[in-house]
Amino acid sequence: MAYLWLFIIIVGILGVVLYMRQQSGKSLPFASQPQALPSLERTVFTLEVGDVVQHMGTDWIVEGKLVYDDQGYSWLEYLLQDGNRRQWLSVEEDDVVEVALLEVTTALEVGTNPPPELTFANETYRHKGSGTAQMTRKGSTLNRNAERCQYFDYQGPDNKILSIENWDGDIEVTVGQKIHPSILTLLPGDGRRIYGA
Repeated sequence: MAYLWLFIIIVGILGVVLYMRQQSGKSLPFASQPQALPSLERTVFTLEVGDVVQHMGTDWIVEGKLVYDDQGYSWLEYLLQDGNRRQWLSVEEDDVVEVALLEVTTALEVGTNPPPELTFANETYRHKGSGTAQMTRKGSTLNRNAERCQYFDYQGPDNKILSIENWDGDIEVTVGQKIHPSILTLLPGDGRRIYGA
């Protein structure tokens, strides 16, 4: 009988201690720690496949992500798609964050050794840098499937840019314009592509 009373007293004291801890905001010793939810906030550096990029009234879906690395200097390109339209969102940071929207063009033919100056759509573009980059990819990257590419970057008037990339002999020319990242609205998606397998 004495053991029964001792057990009741111990259970009562334990109940009071647990109640006091809970009231003071401390977690119970046997309670599991809450799991951190993945961040729903997106930046131009943290976009993932399936996210939405809103620009000028269009909802672009991130269908792919490509990370370039040229001897430690890296930058990102996201393949954006809206229906049959595609463009690349280029993001790099070199003292300041530079963001550009680029579209593939077949209206300019160049060889494997582009000149220091090009004319496209009656505007002059001057060579500003080149190199060779290694690739990391996620999702769709269209014909950009080689392990590395040679690139040539050009600057035109009014923040216009032109890029030439040589993917193992497959040359792609993109042209576009630098934009301020604040004009983009970035929304998290469900991690799945919607325009392809």
